[in-house]
Amino acid sequence: MTRPSAAPDTSGSGASDRFATGPDATSDQPDQGHVPMPSAGGGDAARGGGPGLHQPGRPVEADPARHPAPAPDGRRFEQILESLRGHVRDLEFSEGLPGAEEGRALQADVLAQLSDYVLPRVRRPDIPLLIAVAGSTGAGKSTLVNSLVGEQVTTTGVRRPTTNSPVLACNPADVDWFSEASFIPTLPRVRQQGLAMPGKDGMLVLAASEAMPPGVALLDTPDVDSAVAAHHEFAAKFLDAADLWVFVTTSTRYADARVWEFLQVARDRDTSLAVVLSRVPRKGRRQLLDHFGAMLEANGLGNAARFAIPETDQIRGERFTSNVADHIREFLAEVAGEADQRDRVSRRTFVGVIDSFRSRVPELARQVETQIETGRALGAAVDDAFATASRRIDTGLGDGSLLRGSLSARWQEVAASGDLAKSLRMRGKRGRKARSEQAERGQRVASLERAVRDALEALVVSSCERAADQVEQAWRGVTGGARLVVRAQEHPTADLAKRIRKEIAEWQDEIAGMTTASGATKRSVARFVTFDHDIVALVLIIDLLGYERSHSGGGAHAADTSGPSPQRLLKGLFGAQSLRSMGGTARDNLRRRVLGLLAHERVPFDGALASAGIPTEDSAVQLYQATYNLEISR
Repeated sequence: MTRPSAAPDTSGSGASDRFATGPDATSDQPDQGHVPMPSAGGGDAARGGGPGLHQPGRPVEADPARHPAPAPDGRRFEQILESLRGHVRDLEFSEGLPGAEEGRALQADVLAQLSDYVLPRVRRPDIPLLIAVAGSTGAGKSTLVNSLVGEQVTTTGVRRPTTNSPVLACNPADVDWFSEASFIPTLPRVRQQGLAMPGKDGMLVLAASEAMPPGVALLDTPDVDSAVAAHHEFAAKFLDAADLWVFVTTSTRYADARVWEFLQVARDRDTSLAVVLSRVPRKGRRQLLDHFGAMLEANGLGNAARFAIPETDQIRGERFTSNVADHIREFLAEVAGEADQRDRVSRRTFVGVIDSFRSRVPELARQVETQIETGRALGAAVDDAFATASRRIDTGLGDGSLLRGSLSARWQEVAASGDLAKSLRMRGKRGRKARSEQAERGQRVASLERAVRDALEALVVSSCERAADQVEQAWRGVTGGARLVVRAQEHPTADLAKRIRKEIAEWQDEIAGMTTASGATKRSVARFVTFDHDIVALVLIIDLLGYERSHSGGGAHAADTSGPSPQRLLKGLFGAQSLRSMGGTARDNLRRRVLGLLAHERVPFDGALASAGIPTEDSAVQLYQATYNLEISR
C-alpha cells in the first residue's frame, strides 16, 4: 500500500509563520498559509460561528462519495486481521507479575484499535470519516466543536473536566452507523436531537445535526489531562477509532507531559493530525508560537497542520461569535468535502495504524515472554526446592543419620536384650517360657517400630517444610510473587504426618511380605528355623537406614556396637544375593512413596501457578507469526 501525503499543511518561513490564524490575530502577524476555501459570506460568521462544515459554497452530492476501505487483498487481509485479533483477545496475564500491567495496556490498545478502527474500515467501504477533537482541560474543545458545526451540539463549562460523556455530531443519515452494532459496541450511548446535553458518565451522546455534511462525524472527546484517570483511557479509546485528530491545547498547557504523550502516539502511528493552540495572548505571541512550533519539530510532528486561536471573549451560545475558527473550519471542510482528500486522510491514518503493528504487536509479545519467563522462574523455584528435599531425604535414609537419639536407644534395647536371637526359633520348639517372653519382647519391638516411624516422619516433614519455605522465599523475591504465596497458602495439603505414617506402615508391611516370600530364606535355614517376620522387617529397615555405614565411619552418627550386626543376621537368614534383592526393592518402594509425598506437598504451589493466568508457551510465537502474516499480506 502506498502511503499518501499528509493532510493539507500550512507553510511559512518560520515556526510561528506555520500557524494558520484567524482574522482576530494580532496585527504583527498577517494571516498566512491556511487552506483557501470558497467564502460562505460574512453574515453567518458574524451572527454566531460561521456556516459549519457543510459549506454552502461546495455542494454535497445526493449520494456522497465515501472513502473506500483501505484493505489490500480483501477477504484474505480481513482473515489475517481477525486471526491477529483472536490471538490478542485470548491472551492472559498474571496480575502483579512483571509484564502484566504493560501487557494488559498494550493488549487493550491493540485490541480496541483492531475492533473499533481497522476491521470496520476493512469490512465496509462507506463508513463516515471520524474527526476527533481532543486536548487539554479548558482548551475550548467544545466551543470549537460548536463553532465548526455551526450550531450548538455540545455543552461547555466547569463540569466538563469532571464528566465523561463525549458528544459525537453527525448528519442524521449517518447516525445509525454509530449505533452499538457498528461503533465501539461495548460503549453505551444515547441519541439526542439538536443540543446534546451531557449523558451519564461513560456514555456517548449522539447528536444528529443537518449542519454536518453526510459522511463526516465530529467527536468532542474527554480531556486527555482530566483529573479523573478513567477519562484518559476513554479519550484514548475514541482517538484509536478516529481517522483525523484535531488536538487542541492552550498557550499555558501545551508543554504538559500528558499533551505530548498523546501527540507522540499520533506521530508513532502516522495519524492524520491537526494541532490547534488556543487562548494565544497578544503579548509575546510570536515567541509562543515559535516555541510551540519548535517543540512540534523536535518531536517529529513538523508536518502536522497547525492553527492558532487568539485569546478572545467573543463567545455567545457556547461558540465563537466571530470568524475566529474560520481557518480551522476551512481546513476541515477541505478534508471532508473532497472524496479524494477524505480518502487520503483516512488512508494515511489506516496505513499508519497497520504500520504501527510492526512494533506494537512484537512489544506485546515481549511482555508475554516476560510473563512466561517469570512463570518459568517461579516453576523452577518449586522444582529446585522439592528436588533438594528429595536429595536430602535420599541422603538421610542411607547415611545412618537417623540412627541416633530415640531410634538408636530403641534399637540398642532390642539388640542388647537378645530379642533378635530369640525371634528365631527351632521348628517345633515353643516352650511356656518362650511364650511368656514374647509379650515383653513385643513391647520393645513396638517401641522400636514407633521410633522408626517417628524418625522417618521427622525427616520427610522437615524436608517438605524446608522446601515450602524455600519456594516462598524465592517467590517473594519476584515482583508480584507474594500474591502467589498467599494463593498457595489458601489451599494447604492434608495432614502430612498422617499420610507419612500411613505410607511407612504400608512399606513395613511390604518388607514383611518380602521376608515370607517363597525362596527368600536360605534353604539350609528354612528347614530348621522359623522367625517373626515383623521383627526381621525392622532389622532390614535398620540396615537400609545405614547401620553399617554409621558404624564403619564413626563420628557423630556412630552408635553402640553391642548386639549383633543387622546385616550379619540378615545374610544368615536370606543369603547375600536374596538380601541385596530385597534391599533394592525396599529402597525403591520407599523412594516411590517419598516422591509421592513430595509431589502431593508441592500441589498448592503448582496450583497457584496454574491458576495465575500466566500466558502459555506458544502465545508469543502466535503473536510473532500473526505479525509476519500481516506484513506479507500487505
